[in-house]
Amino acid sequence: MNDNYVDVMEQYEGETLEIRRGRGAWICERSDGVKLLKEYRGSLKRLEFEESILRELKEQGICSVDQYVRNKEGELITAGEDGTKYILKDWFLDRECNLKENREILTAVTWIARLHRALRQVVWQKEWDLGSMLPPKLSAEMQRHTREMKRVRTFVSGKRKKSEFELCVMENFSEFYEQALEAQNGLASLEEKQDENRLFLCHGDLNQHHVLMGAGEVAVIEFNQMHRGKQMADLYHFMRKVMEKHGWDERLGMAMTEGYNQVLPMDEEDRACLYYLFLYPEKYWKQLNYYYNANKAWTPAKNVEKLRSLKDQQKARGRFLEKIKG
Repeated sequence: MNDNYVDVMEQYEGETLEIRRGRGAWICERSDGVKLLKEYRGSLKRLEFEESILRELKEQGICSVDQYVRNKEGELITAGEDGTKYILKDWFLDRECNLKENREILTAVTWIARLHRALRQVVWQKEWDLGSMLPPKLSAEMQRHTREMKRVRTFVSGKRKKSEFELCVMENFSEFYEQALEAQNGLASLEEKQDENRLFLCHGDLNQHHVLMGAGEVAVIEFNQMHRGKQMADLYHFMRKVMEKHGWDERLGMAMTEGYNQVLPMDEEDRACLYYLFLYPEKYWKQLNYYYNANKAWTPAKNVEKLRSLKDQQKARGRFLEKIKG
């Protein structure tokens, strides 16, 4: 981004006191609070969808979300002198959730549950039935990943001379592949019986980078992947990062699920969905996918280590899965 921001900021009410780079954008200290200015390549309809939801969240008392700011003309998108499009939104200077601190993790989970509870109160509008607001079913994505895993196994098994990474793939494939099949089939079965009323708005990309810890509140940011789907996927994405960093500590895992449950009770279907999401070997698939789409002649040692560590963590991961399964 160049000095376009000067011209762009003049198109908004208020005075800009200080501006600096941050998060691939501009963080602006303004007379009306901290804002974030960034380039935007999406559609206006998508922005209007997000603004509608975020405004409803604010009305429900969930104020710590990055609301959009309209310019002097009342528009969500502002063009710079060179035609580049920008958006401005409320911002927070709080730090990201520290995944090494159990207390912060559990606090974040309760706020995720509060966010989900508020999103359930938003009435879905017919005009939102399109594009990124209605992504494919979770089981369909799993099935695609499973096919990719099988393609890698076929490719590797056909090689005469195998690298250390490829030998690890062949050694561990059956166990992880069986988990993938059980997870996708179990989730597909849940989705077949699923009532449309069990689909709710989800953040869509929830991890520690999007949960900011303030003095009295937790801010949740970056709703550009928000869609209608299974809220358990949000909880899973946040929890998986935590569990990987804590060696699949089952006590911490259950503390997170119970913390969420106390704010927004989970029923049998929610717990089954969470179980299948965790059962799917997503990290294993990612390693195979990276290998297949990169230079297969040379795989970094760190990727071999990651593959071996997945195998080493299987017992702890299995104990956690049994706890969730109940």
